[in-house]
Amino acid sequence: MGTWHDETDDELATYERTFRRSGLPLFIEDYSASDDIFNRAAPFLALVFIAEMLGAIDFDWPLLVNVAAALGGLAVLVVAFGILNRLLGRGFWTLPSRIGRPELAAFVFIPALLPLIFGGQLRQVAGIIVGNSLLLGLVYLVVGYGLIATVFWALTRIADELAESLSRLVRALPLLLIFSLVLFLNAEMWQVFSTMPRTFVWIVVGLFVGLGGLFVFLRVPGQVRQLEGDARGDSPPLSRRQRINVGLTLLISQGLQVFVVAVGVGLFFIAFGALTVGEETRVAWDVNDGLWSQPLDLLGHEILITEALLRVAAAMAAITGLYYAISILTDATYREEFLEDMTGEMREVFQARARYLELRTMRAADGPAEPVVSG
Repeated sequence: MGTWHDETDDELATYERTFRRSGLPLFIEDYSASDDIFNRAAPFLALVFIAEMLGAIDFDWPLLVNVAAALGGLAVLVVAFGILNRLLGRGFWTLPSRIGRPELAAFVFIPALLPLIFGGQLRQVAGIIVGNSLLLGLVYLVVGYGLIATVFWALTRIADELAESLSRLVRALPLLLIFSLVLFLNAEMWQVFSTMPRTFVWIVVGLFVGLGGLFVFLRVPGQVRQLEGDARGDSPPLSRRQRINVGLTLLISQGLQVFVVAVGVGLFFIAFGALTVGEETRVAWDVNDGLWSQPLDLLGHEILITEALLRVAAAMAAITGLYYAISILTDATYREEFLEDMTGEMREVFQARARYLELRTMRAADGPAEPVVSG
């Protein structure tokens, strides 16, 4: 009996590793923040917790005073953590095996005591509380929904995605490419983006990126339903959190495609602009080259990479990315091709999930392993 239990537990653990590597950790049953998310991030959180002893220093103090304050801050953190352990019934130096609400509250609020104790720096107190809270939220999102594994999974397909993205771009956006060339070789385009404050350039590019992300996001729920219907088979339906997990996988995969297309278009226009928009043209267009430029020698001729060129190329990349994101939403051929590829991969994961749930049911029905009695 014990051997069967061990083999089943090993097989269950193998399936759970598969789900994590596929960026779908929420396919694991009984997946919880305390036992599966913050526990896995515990080394990182501990490192941040210790590093926050620097909250006790003040740059207006002498070096030796700051060193003493940092060491004192470290002592406060250690003692406070030990007191928390004692209150929770653990040994003073015991590392928690489960990161629950008391430990998370301690991570947020205990480091915030240091700037209050050492100098009464109230602004830093609020900053540490907000910063640590946001960090925990980020850890929950990244670890809990397997975003790192999802990105690695998508990167393993980046060569195929690049070829597919460019082929779809050629099919879906021929008019845009022609329009982009005309727009790029336009004096007003260069004048607008060369004279615009840098901050405004980032804001405009960010608006295009945000709109593109919104268009991709709006399509994801329908894709999740279609994907589940095509790939789930006879396995139990997904929960709401599991559907969100699948949706994030689709969102990241399609977002990388848009990113690849946008970066490729941006690099093309940098090269194209360096070759075609020379100094005489920029002077005739009354273009301000900006604060940065880099001369290069190409076949005995000097070409110039300027800040203005980078600004215009970035704008063209953002516009193309937005248009491509819209084509993802509206192009039925793209949706069929993308979901066909995803369905084949996800069907294997759903089959693994069905077997995983079956094993869990059998394991629960069989009860705990019987202890081995030695004679």
